Amino acid sequence: MPLTQKVTFKTMLQRGNRVQIPKLIRWQFKMEPLQVLKVGVCIVDLWSGWQFFYARMGKDGRILVPKLTLALLRGEKLDLAGCVMEVTLEPA
Repeated sequence: MPLTQKVTFKTMLQRGNRVQIPKLIRWQFKMEPLQVLKVGVCIVDLWSGWQFFYARMGKDGRILVPKLTLALLRGEKLDLAGCVMEVTLEPA
């Protein structure tokens, strides 16, 4: 049973522009790496709006955030690694 509804959570942006999907969410929805997801990201402390993109989860439970999306979120801040982000996942 893949992801069938919208899920929102907060996580930190990791090295390599990746975000980790919590294990509890992956287990609850029995998420598979082959499922295409509509991903929305927003930085919690910096108001730059939501940016949406389509991605697949890797086998390790991480999603790679595209460089263009990070550039649009960045604003005047240079390094976003370690920033808290709000992430929404929806089925595509």
